Amino acid sequence: MNIQLSDDTSFDWKVQKIAVIGPGIVGMPMAALLANSRIKIGTDEPAKVVVVQRNSKNSGWKVDAINSGKSVIGGIEPGLNAIVEECVNEGLLSATHDYSQLSDADVVLVCVQTDKKGFEPDYGPLFGALETLATALQNKPAHKVPMVVFESTLAPSTMSSLIKEHFAKYDLHEGKDILLGNSPNRVMPGRLVHRVTHSDKLIGGLHPATPGMIKTIYENIVTEGTLHTTNSMTAETVKTLENAYRDVRIAFSTEIVRYCDENNIDYYALRDQVNAAMAQSDDATADPNAVPSGGLLIPMVGVGGHCLPKDGILMWWRKIESGASTENSLIVRSREINDESPAKTIELTEKKFGDVAGKTVAVLGAAYRFNSEDTRNSPSIVLANQLREKGANVTLHDYYVKSDDQHITMFNVEDIFTNDIETAVKDADILIFGTAHKFYMDDRDDILAKATKAVGVVDGCNLYKREDIESKGLGYTGIGRGTEAPSPEFVKFVTDSFISMEVGTANEVLAMTQFLNDRYAEGEFNKVKMKDVQVQAASCSTGCIIVDPAPVTEVPEYQGFKTLLASYAFNQNAPVA
Repeated sequence: MNIQLSDDTSFDWKVQKIAVIGPGIVGMPMAALLANSRIKIGTDEPAKVVVVQRNSKNSGWKVDAINSGKSVIGGIEPGLNAIVEECVNEGLLSATHDYSQLSDADVVLVCVQTDKKGFEPDYGPLFGALETLATALQNKPAHKVPMVVFESTLAPSTMSSLIKEHFAKYDLHEGKDILLGNSPNRVMPGRLVHRVTHSDKLIGGLHPATPGMIKTIYENIVTEGTLHTTNSMTAETVKTLENAYRDVRIAFSTEIVRYCDENNIDYYALRDQVNAAMAQSDDATADPNAVPSGGLLIPMVGVGGHCLPKDGILMWWRKIESGASTENSLIVRSREINDESPAKTIELTEKKFGDVAGKTVAVLGAAYRFNSEDTRNSPSIVLANQLREKGANVTLHDYYVKSDDQHITMFNVEDIFTNDIETAVKDADILIFGTAHKFYMDDRDDILAKATKAVGVVDGCNLYKREDIESKGLGYTGIGRGTEAPSPEFVKFVTDSFISMEVGTANEVLAMTQFLNDRYAEGEFNKVKMKDVQVQAASCSTGCIIVDPAPVTEVPEYQGFKTLLASYAFNQNAPVA
């Protein structure tokens, strides 16, 4: 396949070797599925896939595991282990610590975790990998123009400024020696194979030819989803937005659930009515293992995972760097609301069962997400430590999380952590369920029977119904588990407040696109257009619907209660589209 890069530059594109840097929850399924697809581009032989993993203390073991035919992802991951085993046995998939293996790759997927440090990106691990990648690519065959595709989440403008400049320092120039693209992942622990194959996927590039080339490869694995081609900065913006807006919706839902808990209102009845009114219903009220995608979401003991706690900051990075105020940012302020949730869970516990000081409390679920081993930014770990600070004796349980998990040790909870449920609950006065593992649902009666000293349960993850617990002679409370039906007036107030929040978020996004275009867009192809952002964000399976920007003319009020997020939306100066 001949690829024309400019009037005087073209090359014959073949895909014989695909390299994947970083076999985590993104890199492992991508590598397995690319190998399993037996991609043939410009050659009769299927492309070989090699995973590159640095020989670190925490992750070096992954190379031997993959080469023995095993996935390195724990928890319940349907289909992944079988795909890895088959592809390794057929010689299509392998792993190595040797970064020189990247030098002759036709395509390199960068699946290295990015984070935030204060109000800016933490790209230390990413650029550590890119230094070794660039060094390896200096030895590439002269006829090859390798394509580097970033599955990592990047702050808007990162591709056009930092990454392009990084490779140029190694005399690897975008659009000539290499092609730089990005296709930020939309995976979810517990459903990795399904999410890769079925979810819509964004594909961006700095050169107009790049998105189409990535699409040619990815259409082999994204068999049930749609591939949306765009430029890199739009892909960066949409990816950070879809997580930032989910964080905003959780924060809004959290404001509402706290009011409900203070006033004994059934949040879940309210949720279903509000979401029905906005035509954004889902199955998550009734099913703890359904992914919430409606308008009002499911507030829990906090917001964990790698993406939501950081992506709003990444999205805002360049504006914060410029000195812009975040005073009325729904995206930034939502972080503050969500970070309060573990402490609010303790308040709810003490309201029902009294002071936790001196009591033994079992926190059940150390992973941030059900049926997963992922402990990144786990609110249950924060909750456990806050309970200890208040004088409680705490045990922390998870069936899937390893005892030497880096976050278990990082936050000094290894002394209270156990994989054994009986050890966790046998002396507990109070059980706080923080993660809706299927294990906790299926083994509910056995778990409660083992908790012979327990007086009550705190449901922090929509796991049980009141009668499930009270029928066992235990006290029960839970986030959003009031008993009074919401009034029609309250339903209207929440709906109106949600609409104000929606519009305020849209206004914030429009202002962001205008800022990025003014400062960082090189040419018309690389501009971020609001309409494109809306269409591509809507392709996210978790419900990222960005409405049209408009003025917010009032702050809804109910018996003296106004939401903070609706107030921030009102205080913004709406930009002109």
